[in-house]
Amino acid sequence: MNIEISNVCNLQCSFCPPVEREKKMMTLETFESVVSQVAPLTDQVTLHLMGDPLVHPKLAQFIEICSTHQVPVFLVTNGVLMNEVREELLLNPILRQVNFSLHSFHDNYGDKDPTIYLNKIFRYTRRAFEERPDLYINYRLWNLDDPMGTGLHNRSMLDRVCTEFGFNFNEAIDVRRNKSVRIQNRLYLHFDTEFTWPSVDLPLLGTKGTCYGLSSHFGVLADGTVVPCCLDKEGKIPLGNVKDSPVLDILGSDRSQAILKGFKDNKLVENLCQRCQYITRFN
Repeated sequence: MNIEISNVCNLQCSFCPPVEREKKMMTLETFESVVSQVAPLTDQVTLHLMGDPLVHPKLAQFIEICSTHQVPVFLVTNGVLMNEVREELLLNPILRQVNFSLHSFHDNYGDKDPTIYLNKIFRYTRRAFEERPDLYINYRLWNLDDPMGTGLHNRSMLDRVCTEFGFNFNEAIDVRRNKSVRIQNRLYLHFDTEFTWPSVDLPLLGTKGTCYGLSSHFGVLADGTVVPCCLDKEGKIPLGNVKDSPVLDILGSDRSQAILKGFKDNKLVENLCQRCQYITRFN
């Protein structure tokens, strides 16, 4: 389950569209209400849909709430805001996986030397090896146009990671097919290609298709709006609001069930879904 604790990010990456909604940070009360309801339903929560969770000033309390309800946390961040306090926080036993989007650095800072940035992430990783050997860590290097990527910045990041951990990358691997490569312990490199975020303003792609929305995951935006998937960044398919209705009632609503039945029958019933390029990955 994706719980967007904040739709604010400290960066603005070219591959991540800006949020059009009002800037918002979820309250502790809303978060605790949601987590208490979904604790029996979900394997883990991800503390974003848009935004970077490290931006929220009450992240420590959010993680403590997850710990209290024994809901594992999967956290994704660009890592720029890592410091000693957040380093300690992200070693909490309730964290199951932490992903660092390394490709975001040069996309925002151009040719700036990433040494200080990377050293903070490397230090956290080495502490995790010692203190949290069960923790999964992913270094994301996305938006590659060919198996090894033509972008010098992404390749430079890859070389620095390999040097830091004494890892020899297999040049023969096609990262478009093998998107996850283990470096050491539970540290992995993760590759992917850029995609176009769905929008109701995009051309119609079709009415046939399926998706994992509402079957494997759903999301709650910072204002409490429930959405069927992690790509509905503007809440164009509002299923209800957790401030007004219980989560199970929202998931059981006519609209939610119509979407879910449509996916099972290979039908896209919502306008946004009919314009979502990501669905083509399931073909």
